[in-house]
Amino acid sequence: MPERLAETLMDLWTPLIILWITLPSCVYTAPMNQAHVLTTGSPLELSRQSEDMRILSRSKRGWVWNQMFVLEEFSGPEPILVGRLHTDLDPGSKKIKYILSGDGAGTIFQINDITGDIHAIKRLDREEKAEYTLTAQAVDFETNKPLEPPSEFIIKVQDINDNAPEFLNGPYHATVPEMSILGTSVTNVTATDADDPVYGNSAKLVYSILEGQPYFSIEPETAIIKTALPNMDREAKEEYLVVIQAKDMGGHSGGLSGTTTLTVTLTDVNDNPPKFAQSLYHFSVPEDVVLGTAIGRVKANDQDIGENAQSSYDIIDGDGTALFEITSDAQAQDGVIRLRKPLDFETKKSYTLKVEAANIHIDPRFSSRGPFKDTATVKIVVEDADEPPVFSSPTYLLEVHENAALNSVIGQVTARDPDITSSPIRFSIDRHTDLERQFNINADDGKITLATPLDRELSVWHNITIIATEIRNHSQISRVPVAIKVLDVNDNAPEFASEYEAFLCENGKPGQVIQTVSAMDKDDPKNGHFFLYSLLPEMVNNPNFTIKKNEDNSLSILAKHNGFNRQKQEVYLLPIVISDSGNPPLSSTSTLTIRVCGCSNDGVVQSCNVEAYVLPIGLSMGALIAILACIILLLVIVVLFVTLRRHKNEPLIIKDDEDVRENIIRYDDEGGGEEDTEAFDIATLQNPDGINGFLPRWGLPTQRWEERNAIQTGCV
Repeated sequence: MPERLAETLMDLWTPLIILWITLPSCVYTAPMNQAHVLTTGSPLELSRQSEDMRILSRSKRGWVWNQMFVLEEFSGPEPILVGRLHTDLDPGSKKIKYILSGDGAGTIFQINDITGDIHAIKRLDREEKAEYTLTAQAVDFETNKPLEPPSEFIIKVQDINDNAPEFLNGPYHATVPEMSILGTSVTNVTATDADDPVYGNSAKLVYSILEGQPYFSIEPETAIIKTALPNMDREAKEEYLVVIQAKDMGGHSGGLSGTTTLTVTLTDVNDNPPKFAQSLYHFSVPEDVVLGTAIGRVKANDQDIGENAQSSYDIIDGDGTALFEITSDAQAQDGVIRLRKPLDFETKKSYTLKVEAANIHIDPRFSSRGPFKDTATVKIVVEDADEPPVFSSPTYLLEVHENAALNSVIGQVTARDPDITSSPIRFSIDRHTDLERQFNINADDGKITLATPLDRELSVWHNITIIATEIRNHSQISRVPVAIKVLDVNDNAPEFASEYEAFLCENGKPGQVIQTVSAMDKDDPKNGHFFLYSLLPEMVNNPNFTIKKNEDNSLSILAKHNGFNRQKQEVYLLPIVISDSGNPPLSSTSTLTIRVCGCSNDGVVQSCNVEAYVLPIGLSMGALIAILACIILLLVIVVLFVTLRRHKNEPLIIKDDEDVRENIIRYDDEGGGEEDTEAFDIATLQNPDGINGFLPRWGLPTQRWEERNAIQTGCV
């Protein structure tokens, strides 16, 4: 408290000293009563006002105002006297009244209109408002008429140290890498003080650390926090709590202070190598495990975190490097050992591997702490399992000639039980792959025989599946595909590749190629097809045609002479013998039909019919079509004419909408009774419309009846 009182007195005297310097025309009263007296006038007038006032000589003016001071937060039972207003126009007869207006006039500041004393009636806070601008004026007491123009002056609220520093952004959080060197910057903090930073030391802050030593330090003025110890280890302690203090008055005794906390977290660096939890691992695996199955997991622990703890696993040595592989599980941070090739208990019962775990991300700053890897030994024991039979080959390819005899052996498959017990094997054919049952197999020795004849021309390949089953355990089966290729034998004679029909022009020339033909053979000889062509022996000396073999295995038919006439012979049949090169060779006779046709001068076929040739000269095909069209038109006209004639006789016909009962038919013919069926047509009586769509009128003469009947049937 004594220190606080001394600071308050210092704050009180400072504005009074400033007032003496800045107000040469004002009278300043004793500081003990905290009153400022502002007045003007001649030196004689001022000396009569008070003997305790110091007089400063200057030229005479009406009002001269400057500024007054009042301490903030000052409170007491009575209003605080801030200052006094006075004018040399006041003779002391109390005929002058002082008026105050402006900021806080009447609410915060009150003036005695007779004496001019200004009082503060409320406690002031500089942090809310630092100064007030007011206007003073002297008026006649009775008439309120201004005696002088109004004048402004300022009342400044003088600061005292009444606000402690505050950390507006606290609490703080910061990070710094572990193993940092001494003096590494962590972060900086900032505190604010609401007191006046210009006046005194009320807002001059000094920073210090209350808690967090000896790990961290702080710059007193800049508030920069730094590491105070080198090589702090995150694995030993990851988080630190630092308490920071900001104190005003330059840190001197009596100043106000504020605190905040800073949480410093050490971030990880790769300063620790991986380490296997154990040096030897044991795993067991059945020999029939599926490829790719996980056999076991090994893990190297790393005290680091995140990517600094990531390790890659490898098999670097051992007798099972070809059978096993290890992959890294990034999520679990361990190594997964998997099977990459089949195991065989009967061949090898155990394996030894040497695995290594190495950090992926290495920080060169800490390479001296290495090596950042570790090794461990893995022993894998193979367990025996009841395995299915194993064929001697994964696939089989057999060949058989298409003329092979039934029940002949095509080939053989073999299989064995890989287990120590070595169960006997039984063979069978999967009939889903041999629906026609063309093959059989011996269940004991696996020999495949032919059950039905084969034809290569129908199917070259037959794919079947052979099943091997253990006799002691029928659940242990294996399958193997067998491809059977049917080999060709020369059992098909060659023939024309298609149905050929040749056309020979009557105006053709000797030696002209009439037709080129080719042959085909369903067989497939190894050296390809080679055909021989010839005429029948009795037609070797054919007077009309000859043949010529071409290099492309085709045959050309040539005319021996010209002057062919389709009136004499329209069609020629030329038998050709085709032989293949098989052993023994096969042959067939194919007949080529040659038609004699009429052609244009450039050899284009126009007509091959004899009837067209005997038509009168000058009558073309277009004329024939025109004649046929005329005949059809005449027939249509005749049909229309007959139809119109029939419509003219419609009154003789009973219409469908007429009542049949109104048509009474009378005739004088005597009937023959129920048994007489020849005297009249019973159908006519049943159908009044008649057979031909009309009713005859029996009263007409016979001749007229016949004429009408002829007209209705269209015979006239």
